[in-house]
Amino acid sequence: MSTAQEIVAAVGGADNIVSLSHCATRLRFQLVDASGIDTARVESIKGVMGAVPQSGDRYQVIMGGAVQNAYNEINALPEMSTRHEPTDAELKAAARAGGVRGRFAWVDSFFEFLSDSFRPILGALLGASLFITFMSLMSTLGVIGNWADPRVELPPSWQFVNLLWQSVFVFLPLMVAYNASKKVGADPWVGFGIMALVMLPGFTSLMESDAAYTAVIAGSNVTLIDIFGVPLTLFSYNSQVFPPLLMAALLGPLYKLLKKLIPDNLQLIFVPFLAMLIMLPLTAFLIGPLGVFVGAWVAGALGAINGVSPLIFAIIIPLAYPFMVPLGLHWPLNAVMLLNIQQLGFDYIQGPMGAWNFACFGATAGVLYLAWRDRDVQMRQTATGALAAGLLGGISEPSLYGIHLRFKKIYPRMLIGCLVGGLILGIGGSLTTPVTTQAFVFTSLLTIPAFNNMPLYAIAVVAAFITSMTLVVLLDYRTPEQKAAARARGDADAPAPVEPRVIVVGDVETNQAKQWVAALGGETNIASVEPIAETRVRVQVLDSALVDAEALRRAGLAGVVEVSPGVWHLVAGLEAEQYAEGMRRRLASVST
Repeated sequence: MSTAQEIVAAVGGADNIVSLSHCATRLRFQLVDASGIDTARVESIKGVMGAVPQSGDRYQVIMGGAVQNAYNEINALPEMSTRHEPTDAELKAAARAGGVRGRFAWVDSFFEFLSDSFRPILGALLGASLFITFMSLMSTLGVIGNWADPRVELPPSWQFVNLLWQSVFVFLPLMVAYNASKKVGADPWVGFGIMALVMLPGFTSLMESDAAYTAVIAGSNVTLIDIFGVPLTLFSYNSQVFPPLLMAALLGPLYKLLKKLIPDNLQLIFVPFLAMLIMLPLTAFLIGPLGVFVGAWVAGALGAINGVSPLIFAIIIPLAYPFMVPLGLHWPLNAVMLLNIQQLGFDYIQGPMGAWNFACFGATAGVLYLAWRDRDVQMRQTATGALAAGLLGGISEPSLYGIHLRFKKIYPRMLIGCLVGGLILGIGGSLTTPVTTQAFVFTSLLTIPAFNNMPLYAIAVVAAFITSMTLVVLLDYRTPEQKAAARARGDADAPAPVEPRVIVVGDVETNQAKQWVAALGGETNIASVEPIAETRVRVQVLDSALVDAEALRRAGLAGVVEVSPGVWHLVAGLEAEQYAEGMRRRLASVST
């Protein structure tokens, strides 16, 4: 029985498999019923590095670098093509019966949706973040002005450099829309096209129309324009990720419904058309503005809280930001920060925001430490780039999208760091002077001097960093399955241990070896024997005149070649190793 057949049998047979996918190291099974699987049996299969059950009748088998071959071999099995496909009723019954799945599978699905939406663009995010880091460094050294402040006009050359990172972050919604739509089973280019509507220059230019007007929502000014009598909210969707995620979450079920309703021969045209007909106006009029309205309300509410109690405000901001940033709700606060600087001469939001940022970076540092310890090269590279972008550039997105949203256990550790930093800022500000800044900056190591009451701010962000890092290191951030996958990746990158090998030599190889030794001039004429190139046996003889090449060919060899004086290659086929071992044993038995 092959490895693929053993794995299928161990997970309950082909009829128990609902679906099979794989990542870099693991086979990911969705099963009808995973309760009866013997994990010890799965892990005893040759080539399997480990196996971990998950909630919702999911089961993962760790294969390391051989995962692609194992995946292909399993799908090629005859029983996989003829397996019974479970009905919707059977799947629902299994979900109800598997208690854990009914309660928690949606959490795994949600984080998997987020992870798969951001993972493919992680490299672009990290690369662009290093340009931001460079701009921050140039600003700190005084080469350019405060590049992060939109009121500062940079020289044309530096404006171009500043565009290098914007090429990724500005169009981030389109990238997320493509990945998220693909994840939910819709045409990713349709999702891309839907999101592109609100990012067209023509869409944003409507803000300059004479028909546009301003309305006050939650204390913030919002630009509107009536389209056939329906108010359309005009807003820059650059760098937003909440609208494309919500759009894709609705597009997926809609796509499946349309495919059920429309005949197969008409789906190519009418499924995309009807999906766009519904989702384009829905995204422009409802999904996109949802983030604007919520963001405006949050900004107004936070301003009111700070007016009542700066201590409570200093605690709420670090705890709210980890949830606002993934939804894009933090962007309206940038306008509030700039308005505070213009009207008050200082801003009170950026100080508490620094506690969140450094708690985020501390969690990333903890992940980096564990990646070094476990020799997880992939995560080590991701965490290194994200940490550099954070500490030097003040950019949290690489950490957030590349790591934190992929591992649901990170957030509780990170929130404690946010709380510690916020408490220090709030209590310290009450006892001394509140932390404020007169500049609009990205909170990084390089911008610490930009804050008033700098010692208090430095203590708070360092405490937030150390707290999150320590909790991640001590409590870890991974499930047992994720730990096993990290170990598998580390083992794959580490030098393979040298294990003793046992070569089985049968009667056929023994008899052939005896004949070959004789044709090579006898045991006393052979100096050494070793298998090479998988199919050959290299033999060094003392006197080539004693070698009978024709006798070797008659004894079953496909080829006999003297490659150099006294060195012969015997083409023995895939059993060359067994034949070579048989010859060595023959020589050893005669010599003793």
